[in-house]
Amino acid sequence: MTIPSFDLKRNYARVESEIKEAIDRVLSSQHFILGPDVAAFEAEAAAYLETPYAVGCASGSDALILALMAAGVGPGDEVITSPFSFFATASCITRLGAKPVFADVEPDSYNISMEGVAGAVTPRTKAFIPVHLFGQLCKMEDTPDALKEKNAALVEDCAQAFGAHRAHGGRILRGGAWGGFGCFSFFPTKNLGAYGDAGMATCFAESDAKELSRLRVHGATETYLHEEVGLNSRMDSIQAAILRVRLRMIETWTEERRDAARRYGLLFAENGLDGEITQPAETPGNRHTYHQYVVKAVRRDSLHEFLAGRGIVTRVYYPLPLHLQPCFASAGYKKGSLPVSEALCGEVLALPMFPELLPEEQEAVVSAIAEFYKG
Repeated sequence: MTIPSFDLKRNYARVESEIKEAIDRVLSSQHFILGPDVAAFEAEAAAYLETPYAVGCASGSDALILALMAAGVGPGDEVITSPFSFFATASCITRLGAKPVFADVEPDSYNISMEGVAGAVTPRTKAFIPVHLFGQLCKMEDTPDALKEKNAALVEDCAQAFGAHRAHGGRILRGGAWGGFGCFSFFPTKNLGAYGDAGMATCFAESDAKELSRLRVHGATETYLHEEVGLNSRMDSIQAAILRVRLRMIETWTEERRDAARRYGLLFAENGLDGEITQPAETPGNRHTYHQYVVKAVRRDSLHEFLAGRGIVTRVYYPLPLHLQPCFASAGYKKGSLPVSEALCGEVLALPMFPELLPEEQEAVVSAIAEFYKG
């Protein structure tokens, strides 16, 4: 038996006819970039996320850059973010000539520590990028007052957290709906994935929405009239049409992921693996969408190789924290600077997780883990 970390083919089989109809509609229209399907997806996504505006773009990485550009981030500015994340979280900062300032993460949720963020604020802080990692929101209500006092821009990295939400003050707020910008990736393996690259940024001010819309088309307000230098980051109509179909399934798929996460927990308990495997912790008040099911494992690398030998695909997110990446050496961090993130890079392992994952496949995964530790 081979058990993949994610199976796009199984997922496609559930929506194949609707996807083909959507693609045919776009092909018949011959309107391939922006246009009616992109506008419709933007409206439908904004309604789902409960944000006033959503602006489609070419990728999640571009969404981050566009949001920071709209927030006025540039040379000499500092942007606080997590070192335990995908590369784009920090590269979007340096692309604009600004400096990434890293705050360590919590050992249980893997999300950024708001206490660490408070200690990272300086007179040059221009923005804050909290990363809602693996499908779980940061403790957004604890965002330091020092950031609010500086009017620093809030740019949520929601690339892995479409549909995740958090209860606060009698309200339920999804990722991207906390009052600043929200940046989403629709890379094919995401919970809401396109069949190519695509992204989106949400916002609350009409002026910000207009700025994002202008920046994604080379800074143009009309054809051949450019008020500023933007990007070529338009969403393809075919991807928007596909995403409209898949958006209708997101709640079903999310609950299936959550069911699989609960099943893993039961299986680990039944096999007495609590001493070797630390399950992902769902922060109280959160609805974790389990983009990845990431455990902490004793002798992680050996376990990773052992499972591969049994045909079980697992992945390491992430083997090297951002503050120790060679390209960010100028930021001045050394090994030991952010110990929690560094420790996690040597401990975490993402197990197979997708809506169509079968109970017997999960049983095989956990049985193999038990064999490794107790065999």
